Amino acid sequence: MATYDLEEQEQISELKTWWKMYGNMVTSVLLAVTVGVVGWQAWNWYQRNQTAEASVIYSAVQKATIERDAKRVREAAGELTERYPGTAYAAMAALTSARMQYDAGDLKTARAQLQWVAAKAVDKDLRDLGRLRLAHVLFDDKALDEALKLLGEEPGAAFTARFSELKGDILAAQGKLAEARAAYQIALVKHDALDKAADGQGGREAQYRELLQVKLDSIGGK
Repeated sequence: MATYDLEEQEQISELKTWWKMYGNMVTSVLLAVTVGVVGWQAWNWYQRNQTAEASVIYSAVQKATIERDAKRVREAAGELTERYPGTAYAAMAALTSARMQYDAGDLKTARAQLQWVAAKAVDKDLRDLGRLRLAHVLFDDKALDEALKLLGEEPGAAFTARFSELKGDILAAQGKLAEARAAYQIALVKHDALDKAADGQGGREAQYRELLQVKLDSIGGK
């Protein structure tokens, strides 16, 4: 049988007393940490599984897009938004499908899919893109006030010029030339700031700036 000196016996006694007082709390904390770790791992596994499954369906969207099969694109996009709404694939598929449905003349479906993206896409840039495209559809459909309202919320930096440009188009169509001019000027300023931050892109961006300048010049005034 092991024997302990007086100091060791005191340490053991103190440990027993401490455990009696705090043992249950320590056990509860350890259990909570363990449950948290297991839960986090399970969540990560679920997310990876959801993304992998969604990617398979999105591949079908891409294939159907190449084949110009609007019906299959619509169905696959619907499956993604219903079953995997928390993935970026759902929003990208809805955007792709909306464009195809619009080109096919199915404006109702196109609007519904863009509304879903604008409201529920997990990524803010995708939500902004959904709002911008939906506003374009509404503008084409002569729903000018509705389109303008949709552009009211400030977008991310990547979309500020495009939002202001479309605001200018809508305001010009409404005969509000002074407001349209201000919107085009803001679009130019935002575009130049973004282009400068990116050290200039040339090519397409230069052409876009020219387009903004043409729109501004076309309505006259200063």
